[in-house]
Amino acid sequence: MPLPPLPDAAVVLGASASSWREALRLAGGALVASGASTEPYTEAMIDLVDEHGPYIVISPGLAFAHARPGAAVLHDGLSVVTLASPVVFGHPHNDPVRVVLGLAVAGVGTHLESIGEIANLFNDATVTGRLAAATTADEVRAIMGVSS
Repeated sequence: MPLPPLPDAAVVLGASASSWREALRLAGGALVASGASTEPYTEAMIDLVDEHGPYIVISPGLAFAHARPGAAVLHDGLSVVTLASPVVFGHPHNDPVRVVLGLAVAGVGTHLESIGEIANLFNDATVTGRLAAATTADEVRAIMGVSS
């Protein structure tokens, strides 16, 4: 399954965040702005990190925020936030974070497939740095191989 489209409203470049919660609110806000989810989904992403720790920091400099499918997901969506200054999430090896991905998936079956697609994308260790340096939504889409 390909990754969901990445509309301009779901891309936030060079953002400022003073904490990991604020960084997740930016990623969740971009999902809301694109019409993929509602505010409760953003809070669910934050709640999962509160409950399970910084497991979403999946590689150096990269956080991959998501929550379970549910009523707060309107349709599959992806968001990308780059941070002007890195934020500490509390991960022992992969902090600080400069790129935050948000993923909202409407169906349980496609949830795991989408996570796998993102993991495959970031098998290339240069992707996070290239995203962090991106200056346009088109550049982000090209790096990630997604449509708008």
